[in-house]
Order: sequence, then structure tokens, then C-alpha cells
Amino acid sequence: MSVSTTQIDAFIQAATAVINANEAEVTALDQAIGDGDHVTNVQRGLGVLASLAPDLGALDWPAALQKMGMSVMSTVGGASGSLYGTFFLAMAKSFKGRDMSLAHLAEGFGAGVDAMKQRGKAELGEKTMLDVLIPVAEVLRQAAAESWDLPKVVAEINRAAEAGCESTRDLVPTKGRSSFLGERARGCIDAGARTSQLMIAAIGGVLAGDAG
Repeated sequence: MSVSTTQIDAFIQAATAVINANEAEVTALDQAIGDGDHVTNVQRGLGVLASLAPDLGALDWPAALQKMGMSVMSTVGGASGSLYGTFFLAMAKSFKGRDMSLAHLAEGFGAGVDAMKQRGKAELGEKTMLDVLIPVAEVLRQAAAESWDLPKVVAEINRAAEAGCESTRDLVPTKGRSSFLGERARGCIDAGARTSQLMIAAIGGVLAGDAG
């Protein structure tokens, strides 16, 4: 598997389309246990990235990810801007001098998730987007170690992301505004986990389509 920065625009368009299509659902989830502005912040971030897309395709992966991270960090509000900005910046550092092979993607994605964990002081099981991203990082590491083909990578990532998102339904949050609700937040999926899962599925769909 080798992915070019010229595909970033397609990834952003796919992610934007799926977030817009599920805006009402995500807003309802976030209003139930959060601040209610999560989907707006994600859409703002995607809009920023869309404006950069023509330039990103001419860069290598480290430079493109660095530009994405700095732009998201400086323009997107809420926890999402800080966390996704941190994710892209850590990936940029990991990709120095490397292409986007499966092995490098697994390492870079893992570095990005680790940086998000440190930034948000959160771990698996705390009802956040990390309940999706950590299992996906683990699948990517396994895929690289076992040299899976692209259809299997996409299918297993989607499975892990969906399971991780659903797992947040029964968790009690310990971070952010929702943590004040305690047990009352149980029974509701985390909005950040849902948008992460949706965007992962959308990007996987683009990769699967290109491979087909």
C-alpha cells in the first residue's frame, strides 16, 4: 500500500460528506452529554483542510501533515482542534524521510494517537474518541506485521472503529463536560468517537475504491 498526498483532497471531501450527512445525529449525541458544539468544530476543521487541499497535494507527507496540524490547531475550537492538531503534528514528525507505506502508516498513526493520549491525558475506556482511535492503531500495527492486503486492512479497521464507537455507549466519562454527568452519561455514544468512526470509514472507502 502506498498513498500519495494528492489523495488528501478526496479524503477530506469524503470525511466532510459523511459528517454533514450525520450532523443531526452527532449534534444530538453531543447535546445529550457534551457542549453541543462538537460537530461544528469538526466541520470547521474539515473546511480549513479543504482550503489547504490544493497546496497539500504538492507536498510530501511530513510537510502536508505539519501544515494540516498547525492549521487545525490554530483555527478550530474545543478539544477537537487541539487533539487533531496534535495528531497530525505527531504523524508529521514520524513521517520524516518516509513514504506512506502500510508499515509507516501504522507507526505514524500510532505516534499520533499516543500524542493525543498525552495531550488529552486520556486512555482507552474513558468515553472519548480514543476508544475508536486506539483500537484502529492496534489493527494497523497488526496489519503491518502480517502484511495484510488493502481490502482486509480497510475491513478490519472499520470493524475496530465501529466496535470502539459502540463501546462508548456503556462507559462512564471521566473527561470534559460529560464527566460531570457521571452515571447519567451511560447509555449514550460519545460524539467524538462517532465522528472519528465516520471519518475513518469514509477515508477507508476512498482507499478501497482507488484499489478497486
